Amino acid sequence: MASTRHNSRDVKRLLIANPPGPGASIRCDLGKPNATSVTTAIYGILWGMTTELPECLEINPVATPRACIIWLHGLGADGNDFAPLIPQLDIVDTLGVRVVLPHAPPQPVTINNGMVMRAWYDITGADFRDRQDATGIRASEALLAGLIAREVERGIPADCIVLAGFSQGGAIVLHTGLRYPQRLGGLLVLSAYLPLAGSLATERSADNAVIPIMQAHGQQDPVVPMTWALQSRDALLELGYNITWKTYPMPHTLCPDEIVDIREWLIKVLGED
Repeated sequence: MASTRHNSRDVKRLLIANPPGPGASIRCDLGKPNATSVTTAIYGILWGMTTELPECLEINPVATPRACIIWLHGLGADGNDFAPLIPQLDIVDTLGVRVVLPHAPPQPVTINNGMVMRAWYDITGADFRDRQDATGIRASEALLAGLIAREVERGIPADCIVLAGFSQGGAIVLHTGLRYPQRLGGLLVLSAYLPLAGSLATERSADNAVIPIMQAHGQQDPVVPMTWALQSRDALLELGYNITWKTYPMPHTLCPDEIVDIREWLIKVLGED
């Protein structure tokens, strides 16, 4: 079977081709950053690792953060994958947002002939909804819940924390956020689907029954077909969730119009009253 590695090379090419505008967050008077120079000096990136939580890349505002986005990458990528996107969103200093970009733990992935790569759970076949790795999904749910708890301990209220994810990372965000026992700020689900959908009705959290959700997908996505995303959206709507649904003429990646929509949604969700 052909490899189905979900790295985000197309995403990176897009970001390199569309560097941040004049409003991007800049550190140390080093000039306008671009997608190839996301460095410690410019963005105040901090690395940290504990025995319980995954290693993370952090992008912090100059002032004390008042909100946080925990952003999960796709299969075969790592936390660096979406770091070039953050200055384009212009939210770190503007809204006082810390961005946490965790690295999934390495593990063998069945669909990729058992190759060891960073993955939030195993995928056994081309239809990711078949023979789902419930154990792996719930293990990543625990990791993400731990990252949320750490931010709360650091002074960020749970309802000021947004979970964001692309592809496999988006699936974990949707799975975890709807079950998390404290009200969160929002869920940003990019090119993903709802895993373990059959158990959501009995496991979902009442505290997040009205959480804002932005679900965005490419109309030509060959990896996670848009029909899967539509089925996930419809299942959530039937349960009464608030969905902002966006589609774009693109494959399994991001596009400039989507980045604009993401920024507008984040400002709406995380902006101060």
